[in-house]
Amino acid sequence: MPRLDADNEFFWTSGKDGKLRFLRCRSCRYFIHPPVPYCPECASRDVAPDVVSGNAVLWSYTVNHQPWAPGCEEPYIIGLVEIAEQAGLRLTTNVLAEPADVTIGMQLNVVFEDHDPVYIPLFEPAS
Repeated sequence: MPRLDADNEFFWTSGKDGKLRFLRCRSCRYFIHPPVPYCPECASRDVAPDVVSGNAVLWSYTVNHQPWAPGCEEPYIIGLVEIAEQAGLRLTTNVLAEPADVTIGMQLNVVFEDHDPVYIPLFEPAS
């Protein structure tokens, strides 16, 4: 499980209500990930968590066949998804699909794996 701290707790716990959140600059409206306490676009320190749609496009992926931990079922897909709200806003995550069904550019939606208080954002093919 991720280690929660003051900078990332909002991200890892926000899935409790089914919403994906990223930091967003209140001055220029730029989304920031990974979370840092300032905007890399305008240098403002006025940043706060903001909800995104949870829609994404698969930017890149790999299929993992290595059993890294007991209980992990292989193969599984590690994907780099681009969040719909902003070009370049990307998240490394797992894609819940059969490897043969995965293609670059496919539309995805967020779902959360509940490890209360942590909710891990995963993505599945959009219906």
